[in-house]
Amino acid sequence: MKNIILCLAMLALPVITDAAEPRARDLGIPFDGTPGELNAITDVSGVTVGHSTIIEDYPNGSAARSGVTAVLPRGESSIMLPVFAGTAVLNGAGEMTGSIWVEASGFLEGPVMLTTTQSVGMVFEETIKWRVTHAERDVTGYAWSDPVVAETWGGQLNDENGFYVHGEHVVEAIESAKSGPVAEGNVGGGTGMTCYQFKCGIGTASRLVETEDGTFTVGALVQANYGWRDILQIAGVPVGREIPVEQIADIRTPMDDEMGSIIVVIATDAPLLPHQLKRVATRAGLGIARVGGMASNGSGDIFIAFSTANPTELRSGTNLSARLLGNQQITPVFSGAVLAVEEAIVNAMIAARTMTGFEGTTVNAIDHEQLRGALRKYNRLEEE
Repeated sequence: MKNIILCLAMLALPVITDAAEPRARDLGIPFDGTPGELNAITDVSGVTVGHSTIIEDYPNGSAARSGVTAVLPRGESSIMLPVFAGTAVLNGAGEMTGSIWVEASGFLEGPVMLTTTQSVGMVFEETIKWRVTHAERDVTGYAWSDPVVAETWGGQLNDENGFYVHGEHVVEAIESAKSGPVAEGNVGGGTGMTCYQFKCGIGTASRLVETEDGTFTVGALVQANYGWRDILQIAGVPVGREIPVEQIADIRTPMDDEMGSIIVVIATDAPLLPHQLKRVATRAGLGIARVGGMASNGSGDIFIAFSTANPTELRSGTNLSARLLGNQQITPVFSGAVLAVEEAIVNAMIAARTMTGFEGTTVNAIDHEQLRGALRKYNRLEEE
């Protein structure tokens, strides 16, 4: 039997965001590059995103601020039609299951799932069950699956040892995945996450990139949960040092070392092979650096990039061929990935709302007007 929700009405501010929440550009924050129509990973045609958000308080004092986010590279077709993919690790204090097979095979088969640390096993198993239920059988008679499940630690706001993610949340995230605007902030796997000592979570952005072979889209989605205040930079401004100390979260864990992680998912419709996508994934670290991140010893900075190109060519068969973008044309894709990751992180912070969770811990959202004031001080605000 599910426990009764007790305290949602007691929270001072909304904790669930939707796609209508303000985004970084709405505040006048300047970014380089040209975004796609939605400025989201779903600007890459075929990509869908779904969330399952868990916000509950329990009579024993425990609290759930958790969830699951699913990124489906080819929407409903992801269950049987793979994409070329590559992974990269900037610092490895974290987990992304299935990454060994992605690297060995060059394929991502199925969704990318994001959740909180202690729930990786549950999400892994339930994603396999979902695929067994829905996918065609392979030559072994099974719908074999090695899902990609990545995590960040939500223990500031979520009782990680409560294990509140269950099978229905995994199914909800996968089956609710859709194209269009993507909810950001306190949603899905990002529900309990904190970055730069401000409330954070899920964020997304995209870039249109020009090559001699045409215009392509690069989109990024992040689950951001890393960094301490002093290193935060937005649009080149040392914002973290400009925000008054009283605005910083009352966080129980000392932040003299960066005890957090970030997962980055990069999608593109540029026709790239797995070794090229690994290079694209590596560039996520540069986007993180533009916001001040430095991948400390305790941080898990783990990335995956995939291409939705070559859908027909990747169907099972023999004598298959695939298109690819030459290495001489790939630099704009690198640039698009860097810029999309940077903006996705900031979008995660802007969309997030102040949240109170486990043991009464409160993590404050960044104050939009104070942020605008800091940018204005350095002449970096795009005024209306």
